[in-house]
Amino acid sequence: MKFFVDTANLQDIKECQDLGILDGVTTNPSLMAKVGITGKDAIYSHYKAICDIVDDNVSAEVIGTDYKDIIREGEELAEIDPKIVVKVPMIKDGVRAIKYFSDKGIRTNCTLIFSAGQAILAAKAGATYVSPFIGRLDDVGSDGMELIEQLVDIFGNYGFDTEILAASVRHTMHLLQCAEVGADVVTCPSNVIMGLLNHPLTDKGLAKFLEDAKSLNL
Repeated sequence: MKFFVDTANLQDIKECQDLGILDGVTTNPSLMAKVGITGKDAIYSHYKAICDIVDDNVSAEVIGTDYKDIIREGEELAEIDPKIVVKVPMIKDGVRAIKYFSDKGIRTNCTLIFSAGQAILAAKAGATYVSPFIGRLDDVGSDGMELIEQLVDIFGNYGFDTEILAASVRHTMHLLQCAEVGADVVTCPSNVIMGLLNHPLTDKGLAKFLEDAKSLNL
C-alpha cells in the first residue's frame, strides 16, 4: 500500500520522506491556505518545492469547475514538474477533463468521491487515482470503509488500472482498516503515519533493554 501525506507543510513532508516510507503528497487550496501560501505564483512555487522533496506523486488541485478552465489550469500544473498529478473534482466537466488528460498522458486524481458510481465514472474516464473521502462519509452517518471495500471488489471485477486512494483518513485505525480491505493508497496527515510507530510495549521494552545495557558497561 502506498502512503501519501495530506499536507502542504514542507517540514511534515520532509519528516515522512526522511522516514523512507513516503510515496507521495496530496494537497488542496485549504491546505495551502493553512500554511500561508496565497496567490498563483506562490502556490505554483510551493508545488515545485514539494516536488523537490519527494520521489513522485504530488497531487495539485485545480480551482476551476468549467471544462475549459480545468483543462487550462491542469496543463499549467502538469508543466510545473513531471511528478505532478492533476487533482480534479468529481463533477461532469471534471470527468470530461479526466478523459482529456488521460488521452494526453497527464495523470489525474479524481477528488471528492462519495459513491461507487462516481468512482466508476472516473475510472472509465481514465483517472490515475480516485479519492473516496471516508472520514467525511463517517461524519454524515455512513460507513466510509464500506465504500472502500465496494470499490476494491468492483475495480477487481473489471481490472481498472485506476488506483483507490483512501482520503479523509483521520486516525491510525482508519489507515489499518484501509490496508485490511485492500486500498491501493492512503493519504492522511503526518501524525497518522507517525502514529503507527507507537506502542506502549515497545516503549516499555526499550526502556528495559537500555536499563539492562547499563550493567554491561558498554
